[in-house]
Amino acid sequence: MFESLSDRLSGVFRSLGGRCHLTEENIQGGLSEVRLALLEADVNFKVIKNFVERVRAKCLDQCQDVVKGINPAQQVVKIVHDELVSLLGGETATLRLQGSIPAVVMLVGLQGSGKTTSAAKIANLLRKQKMRPCLVPTDVYRPAAIDQLKVLAKQLDIPCFPSGTDMNPVEIARDAVKKARDDDVQATVLLLDTAGRLHVNEALMEELSAIKAAVNPQEILFVADAMTGQDAVTVAEAFNGRLGLTGIVLTKMDGDARGGAALSIRAVTNAPVKFVGVGEKLSEMEVFHPDRIAGRILGMGDVLTLVEKAQGAINAAEAEALARKMQKASFDLEDFRIQMRRLKKMGSLDGLLKLIPGLGDLREKLAEANAAAPEKELERSEAIINSMTMAERRNPDILNGSRRARIAKGAGVSVAQVNQMARQFEQMRQMMKSMMGSNGMQCRGFSGMGGLGMPAIPGMEALPARSSGVTKKKKRRGKNKT
Repeated sequence: MFESLSDRLSGVFRSLGGRCHLTEENIQGGLSEVRLALLEADVNFKVIKNFVERVRAKCLDQCQDVVKGINPAQQVVKIVHDELVSLLGGETATLRLQGSIPAVVMLVGLQGSGKTTSAAKIANLLRKQKMRPCLVPTDVYRPAAIDQLKVLAKQLDIPCFPSGTDMNPVEIARDAVKKARDDDVQATVLLLDTAGRLHVNEALMEELSAIKAAVNPQEILFVADAMTGQDAVTVAEAFNGRLGLTGIVLTKMDGDARGGAALSIRAVTNAPVKFVGVGEKLSEMEVFHPDRIAGRILGMGDVLTLVEKAQGAINAAEAEALARKMQKASFDLEDFRIQMRRLKKMGSLDGLLKLIPGLGDLREKLAEANAAAPEKELERSEAIINSMTMAERRNPDILNGSRRARIAKGAGVSVAQVNQMARQFEQMRQMMKSMMGSNGMQCRGFSGMGGLGMPAIPGMEALPARSSGVTKKKKRRGKNKT
């Protein structure tokens, strides 16, 4: 969601890259572009003003203290990165659930912001941490919300407190806490899905205040749709004034929002962003790490998140066995298909490439090289492998002309595409063997991602190692002709 902001800031830093040293003049010019980039990202103007002033003061200090070997762009990037981390909250904020059993987490926000789904996603995260969550539907004004929470609880195999539209929300919350304390299978955390409105009104605030007084929640999380921009900031201020928010949950972070809400809410409410929804699946809720998000905004990638995703999708023992196969070049098409499916579990390839430093703009480079989208290449490759027999997957060397014709017909592709996939696989297998170190786990490049047990991404071999001046000239001539 930070793509446009990241692109604009990258352009600012490139313009500073050719300077010999920082001066007040080029700092002011660069910060004007930073201010414009933040305004276009829909960041609150007061937040922008304070942010730019802090960056400006630190940059002016750097004018007198030039570090040898560090160019001005690198100095400014470091300053902006540190200030972005501070703006986003500094350290990672976790739920504070100590004090009583059960702990109570109250989710509040406007209607349609994603409270119900977020409650289930957070419950899923807590269950992975060996806690025993229970979902409590208190939105009696929308029967579908109660039914939805029951369905989500069933999918996660966790309890859901029974409630109906004829019940009082405050009594539901109070009874849920009492039952959790008396029940033999005590729930350690209750997640209250509260009612919302299309806009903030007094009746909603009075009800939420009454629920807060009745159950004394350890956490009051404001759920905001990241797509709403400045509206989310205004609404968050209203909720914070009446309830005293302890954290923020941003939903739809995988969309095309400009990122203003994420950069503004923390500064305006002083409540840290604790979770972000990055997809529709119940597993697609992540803890918010300010330093990692700042790195993504500045195009530095996010290797820690990439490794966490890989660890969640790839078994360590299987990865070691795969590495040994790669080292011996005995990696076959069956292994390749397994790794492609695991790669899909980690999310979109576009999202994964943004996490790798230096590869955030790979999609554009693939387009320039006239390569097909990586997802489509993977789908086609998997379809071709699915059309093979087990013997053919285990031993690709037996693929003769008649076999390839049969496979092409079964996969709905041409024989040429089957030949291309087989050729790319063989090239990748040899490349993997040469890239693996003596211990079978070292990797000297990201293109195959062999160290993480992931397959090479089809189409990447079409990329030039480095764009040259000649290429740029040709590209400009091509544009002029067009």
